[in-house]
Amino acid sequence: MKNSLLHFSFFLILFASCTSCNRDTKHEESKSKPQPPVVNVPSFNADSAYSYIQAQCDFGPRTPNTKAHDACAEYLVNKMKMYCDTVMVQKGQVTTFNNIKLNIQNIICRFNPQTNNRILLFAHWDTRPWADQDSVRRDEPMLGADDAGSGVAVLMEVARILSQQKISIGIDICFFDAEDYGTRKEDGPNDDSYALGTQYWCKNLMPENYMANYGILLDLVGAKNATFMIEGYSKQYASFVVDKVWSAANKIGYSQFFPYALGGYVTDDHVYPNKILNIPCIDIINTNPANRNSGFPDHWHTHNDNMDIIDRLTLKAVGQTLLHVIYNEGII
Repeated sequence: MKNSLLHFSFFLILFASCTSCNRDTKHEESKSKPQPPVVNVPSFNADSAYSYIQAQCDFGPRTPNTKAHDACAEYLVNKMKMYCDTVMVQKGQVTTFNNIKLNIQNIICRFNPQTNNRILLFAHWDTRPWADQDSVRRDEPMLGADDAGSGVAVLMEVARILSQQKISIGIDICFFDAEDYGTRKEDGPNDDSYALGTQYWCKNLMPENYMANYGILLDLVGAKNATFMIEGYSKQYASFVVDKVWSAANKIGYSQFFPYALGGYVTDDHVYPNKILNIPCIDIINTNPANRNSGFPDHWHTHNDNMDIIDRLTLKAVGQTLLHVIYNEGII
């Protein structure tokens, strides 16, 4: 009995000693194993983004070849110069499907222009010259609070934040012109009649030989109850970027805006960097096959696209998701 007790006591001492060794070993391993850095993602200010939409709408419709268009361009350039390291304006001329010459201004704003490790964020800033999906005043220009004010505003707020909380990678924020001067239903189909400013930039790069790791387009990102389904060309050309964005949105609590559901194919500004420059680009755009307007929301290309349909919660969902993606890419 004593021997058994002695053996048992020896076993306890040995066990305790080994357990202590294991703890020390594990502690040493945890100390030596590199830990993933904690990323401090800043908070997106939806009120600020909302005010940027209002400022654009205060100019009225921003259709190319108008005074309001030129005045808004000046506002955007001056504002972005406050935030960005470099701001360039690419002026050019494009021809529409109905042979009208448009004087365009693509606005290219850069952070950390010295690095080749870059992300492209973009939106169009012009508005459609006709509210052709409306039942009244169809030949009059629309205000375009959501299309295109919201995408521009979210990126302006991102720029303001980037100016305050620096990031190690290069970020390019581009506002492309003449996206929405494409054909109406009565004109017949012509997909390439849209995104004229982006097509011009892809063929006349500024800066020269531009390249980015990937790109994210924002379009129709400000309306109440928006649904950002996974757009077809985005999935086809840049599925890894889709994964980054949708997983980020779901991780931080915006799954109701970013469902894991496939939408239709949309010919938008992102198509041309994909096809011409081989930059993998996605489109975050409010679509739902259940919507009567070809899957677009009811205010699309109507006079109802005004400040009344803008929702700060939607702006927050998109802006915070975007910040989560880029700050996790650009850890200092």
